[in-house]
Amino acid sequence: MSPPRSGRGAKPAKPAKPAKSAKVTKPSKPAPAKARGVYVQSPKSDVYVTLLGISLGALLLACLLLFLVYSRYDMKMAPSTAWVGTAINQRV
Repeated sequence: MSPPRSGRGAKPAKPAKPAKSAKVTKPSKPAPAKARGVYVQSPKSDVYVTLLGISLGALLLACLLLFLVYSRYDMKMAPSTAWVGTAINQRV
């Protein structure tokens, strides 16, 4: 769980003290600065993320199948001029 924010009544965490028998050595590289702000857990995947993945796969499969059906017509499908003319005449 993330630590509480400072400034809202939370006490800062005390660093762990080294054991007396352990030698304290100086690190070769300086320690990186601590990130400021609120620590938030990364969200976990649930059933809805799985459903989104399944629906994405279904959409891609449908697009592929639509392309295969459309390719049977040698990509030359166009509306007939009679249909286009009647649609324009009906609007007027």
